[in-house]
Amino acid sequence: MVPVMYHRVPCAKYGGVKFQIVKGDSSVMRVLLYNVAGAGDVSDVKIKGSTTSGWIQMTRIQGQTSQIGNKLQGQSLSFLVTTSDGKMVEFDNIVSENW
Repeated sequence: MVPVMYHRVPCAKYGGVKFQIVKGDSSVMRVLLYNVAGAGDVSDVKIKGSTTSGWIQMTRIQGQTSQIGNKLQGQSLSFLVTTSDGKMVEFDNIVSENW
């Protein structure tokens, strides 16, 4: 055995967040978030449609992909993203209603 000493080195990313709606079942919506600025990884995602009353929690399924079972077709979408360092960023109406 060889003892290994390490420490985490902060590596801040610059830019924004890219969102990709992943094709899948019509009853489930999946969203992949990548190129996340700041901490670099996402710890929580909430979604809001233009006709919903508030934020709806999304479930992480694998990697940075989150899903929700609500039918949000025909609505513009907003996201509330929390990164692993606790920062919350709101993306209002970034997906148009005809997605």
